[in-house]
Amino acid sequence: MVRNLATVATVAVGALLTQNWAEAAELTFWSWRQEDKAAYEELIADFNKQQPDTTIKFETFEPQNYQTVLSTALAAGKGPDIIHVRAYGNLETVASPGYLRPIAMDEIPDLKAFPALSITAETMREDGNLYAVPFASQTLVIYYNTDLFAEHGVTAPETWAEFLAVSQTLKDAGVIPIANGTATAWQNEILVGTVVPSFYGAQFEADVVAGNATFEDPRFVGALEKLTEITDFLPDGYTGIDYPTAQQLFLTGRAAMFAGGSWEIANFRKQNADLNFDIMPSPAPNAGDPRLVSTFFDGGYAVNANSEHDEEALSFLRFAASKDFGQKLASLLGNISPVPGVTFDDPILSKVSQFNDTAASYIMLVHFRYEEPSGSVLLQQTVQRMMAGQATPAEVGKEVTEGIATYYTPFQ
Repeated sequence: MVRNLATVATVAVGALLTQNWAEAAELTFWSWRQEDKAAYEELIADFNKQQPDTTIKFETFEPQNYQTVLSTALAAGKGPDIIHVRAYGNLETVASPGYLRPIAMDEIPDLKAFPALSITAETMREDGNLYAVPFASQTLVIYYNTDLFAEHGVTAPETWAEFLAVSQTLKDAGVIPIANGTATAWQNEILVGTVVPSFYGAQFEADVVAGNATFEDPRFVGALEKLTEITDFLPDGYTGIDYPTAQQLFLTGRAAMFAGGSWEIANFRKQNADLNFDIMPSPAPNAGDPRLVSTFFDGGYAVNANSEHDEEALSFLRFAASKDFGQKLASLLGNISPVPGVTFDDPILSKVSQFNDTAASYIMLVHFRYEEPSGSVLLQQTVQRMMAGQATPAEVGKEVTEGIATYYTPFQ
């Protein structure tokens, strides 16, 4: 009798172990954000407290190769269960072939309170389906070294004339006013979106999207003309200065300002904890004029349409749409989360959030990266030539307009 009971108990325990093993799910999560790996592992640990039977392996790839690696894997019917996707046109390159699982709002109710623009960023235009939970917005700002400003008796400029005057004072003192170079192509688009959006304005963006203006519009060409006025304040040999070098010029205190994205906040602090810096929006044309920043949504979390763990992956997306996730993401990564109700203890991140109240879109990324030639590539290449003195602002506007006109009917 004792032996029979022991046998029954052994069988029961074995069956329970087998059942638990069958219920356990091991998911993979791919991303291009290598610098954020520790933060995501902490966020995943929080998810595991809610879903202890689900394990998630977070893997990262080189940012410049990520889209190719991901598309290749998905085309083979493989790839991760959870996918860190980009937004806008880059989303469509993986959503359009049917590689991603569409998301219904009722499946993740928290999404109903997200900003409409964040949902648009992760929605495919062709079918109107949402494919990812948005994770962060980015804002283009001008960083400045507060110690260098104080040492040389200058304050953060508000107007364009003040911006040029501050730059001249710094240059006369032997300090590089602006760290940026133009060798890295995408940095030229950053310069446009950071330094001069207050000149072309939010109405220009609306007019272009509506087909009532092109990039030959005097508002845009005039803004580019302003950009050419800063070449004397860039580093010597700026046409050969790449993005990492520009970062180091600012981080080491050799340059007083840096035009870049809000993603640099945490990065700068990590690389130089002793660096004292602040941020400002694009200088206004005149005192009292609006000062605009360029914004965009950086990506989202999607589910592989071929995942064998659809419900578990969807559970993680529900977690990613929660306030707890958004709050911790903001704290760990210094990003502006689109999750409603998230607050920002970091004073600089809080400033970014305030700047976003007077924002224009990062035009090419948001509106003209869906076809080839990409508006971003056109702008990057032509502005690179313009900053080297090889093209005029009017020529830039003409080339960009003609390139986009090959597929954008309002420009034809």
